[in-house]
Amino acid sequence: MHFADYKTILSAKNGMNLYRGCTHGCIYCDSRSACYQMDHDFEDIEVKRNAPQMLETELKCRRKPCMIGTGAMTDPYIPLEEKLGYTRSCLELIDHYGFGLAIQTKSALILRDLNLLISINKKAKCVVQITMTTADEDLCRIIEPKVSTTFERFQVLEKMRDAGIPTVVWLSPILPYINDTEENLDGILDYCIRSEVRAILNFGFGLTIREGNREYLYQMLDRSFPGMKEKYMRTFGKAYICHSPDNEKLARKLRSVCKDHNILLDHKELFDYLQRYVSQNRQISLFD
Repeated sequence: MHFADYKTILSAKNGMNLYRGCTHGCIYCDSRSACYQMDHDFEDIEVKRNAPQMLETELKCRRKPCMIGTGAMTDPYIPLEEKLGYTRSCLELIDHYGFGLAIQTKSALILRDLNLLISINKKAKCVVQITMTTADEDLCRIIEPKVSTTFERFQVLEKMRDAGIPTVVWLSPILPYINDTEENLDGILDYCIRSEVRAILNFGFGLTIREGNREYLYQMLDRSFPGMKEKYMRTFGKAYICHSPDNEKLARKLRSVCKDHNILLDHKELFDYLQRYVSQNRQISLFD
């Protein structure tokens, strides 16, 4: 861990990352990519010094409340958060100033802040987004070794449902020849249906591979899936988007199940929803 000074915390679209780097160890992580110009080891977490103070200053400058997003590049609930509490401090500010929240994580540590999420959702809108890639707990421990298992994330979704907080599942990435099966999709969709998620975000069944994350992915494939690296190299070469050979079949099933259970799948509608602020005086629905 090391600290770094920044002048701002919110992006032009009101997104924020309190940390840079991650220790979850997910073998496919795109945030390792060289294009993000991280000048330190990925596991050496860079902490944005005075992030809560910067956030408070910027929230005060906003002319009207809006949705604040976090979790796009670095999970806000990496293990270091238990010690530092930066995410919780920022949620307290978002709650205090009446802003909305769209937060993405793979960690059950988010339940520590359930009281704040409930409070934000009562005043404005809070949407919790959970990434799910495999319903197989043993496989989860291989491809996402240091984060809450898929079943633990399902339990988070259930608790959010019971608290009246809308949820979204990111069904991505899916590793070709590893978890791109109907059985895996059925397991994840069962979790989504049982926890009554509002939407599923899926960009196709596959993953992205580019300089930076390619090297780490291949190293981990060699360790846990002998011969898989060579298969990826033969199949995808230097391609950035690497779809499963069963992409179309799995996509058809996903569309069918989402239609049957009234789960939103349209990207544009979902992102519009995540970015749309709703005050406490309006009834919140997925289509507001």
